[in-house]
Amino acid sequence: MKLIKRWFDLELHTKILIGLILGIILGFILGPTAKALKPFGSLFIRLIRMVIIPLVFSSLVVGAASIGDPKSLGRIGGKTIAFYLVTTAFAVIIGLLMGNILQPGVNLNMDVGQVTMQAKEPPALSETLLNIVPKNPIMALQQGNMLQIIVFSLVLGVTLTLIGDKGKPVLEFFDSLAETMYKMTAMVMELAPYGVLALIASVVGSFGLSVLLPLIKVIIAVYIGCLIHWLITYGGAIKFFSQLKITEFFKGISSAQIFAFSTCSSSGTLPVTTKCCRENLGASDKITSFVLPLGATVNMDGTALYQGVCALFVAQVYGLDLSIAQQLVVVLTATLASIGTAGVPSAGLIMLTLTLKSVGLPLEGVALIAGIDRILDMARTVTNITGDSAATVIVGSSEDEIDLEVANNKVVNT
Repeated sequence: MKLIKRWFDLELHTKILIGLILGIILGFILGPTAKALKPFGSLFIRLIRMVIIPLVFSSLVVGAASIGDPKSLGRIGGKTIAFYLVTTAFAVIIGLLMGNILQPGVNLNMDVGQVTMQAKEPPALSETLLNIVPKNPIMALQQGNMLQIIVFSLVLGVTLTLIGDKGKPVLEFFDSLAETMYKMTAMVMELAPYGVLALIASVVGSFGLSVLLPLIKVIIAVYIGCLIHWLITYGGAIKFFSQLKITEFFKGISSAQIFAFSTCSSSGTLPVTTKCCRENLGASDKITSFVLPLGATVNMDGTALYQGVCALFVAQVYGLDLSIAQQLVVVLTATLASIGTAGVPSAGLIMLTLTLKSVGLPLEGVALIAGIDRILDMARTVTNITGDSAATVIVGSSEDEIDLEVANNKVVNT
């Protein structure tokens, strides 16, 4: 009984970490039979996805209404997009550096001629920009088209402010709905340790070590690159553009990072990231409700870093050299593709085939890393949500929307 009581007394982020560790151990012990646990993890993910759309919609409407002035909204949006583009470029550069230093594809004997891959073209940037405006907002909500939901929510929130008193009843409804979704999210998150355990055990049991060993240098390159990006790019930005302590930043988002590592879903982690940024980092509702949903949709730093590593890996496996000019093309292509492929299914694959095509590398190289993509996706997703959180802090600090007393002194309780 004392053990059970002690378990329920633990902070949620501690229980999630314990679930992660136990899941890894259980996956190794059970092996492929650990797949039997996957439905429990999938059920938890369904519960999380259940709250995402109403949570994002209601919180964005309230957030846009609280900003009020369309000029302020445009200013915040400009800062957010600029941060995402700059950090994405840095991510690709770090990926290329890791590929050049560790050279994961050199002297690797692998069969590279069996699979034929077709290049997947992303939609044109102009088409992407047009498609973010919904023809039917209800359909956008039903289909879960996050970019269209964001645009409609922002327009609706600003409009409710502009019509004055007549908009207050509707705004109060959305405010009440947002609070309801926050509470529902908190209830669902109580199941997080068990969902994480089931998900990670299934992954470890399915892959084991056999698929990892031949490509271990690729995994090391991506993971070290992501860690460098967190500490130098995000840590440096927080140090120079905010008054938040770097240690408190990473401590504050630890629950979201663990959750993202387990689920490999930036959108699925959004409720947890929002909770961490508000309660641990002191970010205001109007900043989190705008920056985080946008980041979960368009910010792909982890995927961009992965592009840099994988482009060099494929070149090295095939015995090809990428010149400095070609590597700069990789940087430009991956940075722009991160916006152009936003909201597109299999965006990571589209970005990789586009990147390989841009510098004349064989598209068959994509098949080489297919077996470890789930392992790499864990690091990519953590990097993505870390970038979303860093953007929230940077943009919030520039708008004086960060409560430093909460951010620097609050004991993490997520």
